[in-house]
Amino acid sequence: MEEHDTADDVLELAADSGQLILENGGETYRVEETMITIGRAFGMAEVGSFATPTGIIASVTGKDGRTAAQVRRVKKRTINIEVITQLNDLSHQLAEGIVDFKQMKAEVERIARLPIVRPLPALLWGGVSAGFFTLLFGGGVQDALVSFFIGCIIKLLMMAIPTQKVGGFFMNILGGGLAALLAIISVHIGLGMNLDKIIIGSIMLLVPGLIMVNAIRDTIAGDLVAGVSRGVEAIIVAVAISIGTGIVLKIWFLLLGRI
Repeated sequence: MEEHDTADDVLELAADSGQLILENGGETYRVEETMITIGRAFGMAEVGSFATPTGIIASVTGKDGRTAAQVRRVKKRTINIEVITQLNDLSHQLAEGIVDFKQMKAEVERIARLPIVRPLPALLWGGVSAGFFTLLFGGGVQDALVSFFIGCIIKLLMMAIPTQKVGGFFMNILGGGLAALLAIISVHIGLGMNLDKIIIGSIMLLVPGLIMVNAIRDTIAGDLVAGVSRGVEAIIVAVAISIGTGIVLKIWFLLLGRI
């Protein structure tokens, strides 16, 4: 593959790709490998990359000795496996020489425009997940149906209120509190049977499973900064869910004397 004219263009493309992966829940090692692959594929003499869950530092040096560097602050984070998969496939095609610079840039721009979530499937599968988690933890079919509707409502709340506006910590407090409140009401009026199973199944939608997996993966790979920061983030999310659930249970108990 021919060397591209400017290091700045190659660096911009590499940083855009890495930022997309990081914003959509990808591991830091994948971000670094993708940026290095792009730099080397377009003839850069040296490529440097360093990623944390909240930022990217990248640099490239052309064969003429000119160096370009960028620092990207990543504030928006979500989970979209489709974006990560497509960028991963694209980097493999680039390494094999199947795509050129213009094609790569166009594809990255297209992937960046992919919808974050499709509302109806997200609501449906959120409810299904909550229902089956309730069954997994020992709840009955009646409890699973209640968890299905609670899961749909929690998912709707998460879609209606952007995390960037209220903060992930408070969003998880709100989600945990809502799950507990709806579970208590459903048991109180006879729709549900096992309060604990319904709550556990419903709040599983909020549990940061991917963050915990990435924390372990990054730590094993030697990316200690990313591993520790993701681990702390997972703990904070778990604490927030517990706070929201505990507050609602305590208030209900104080007002009515029983659950």
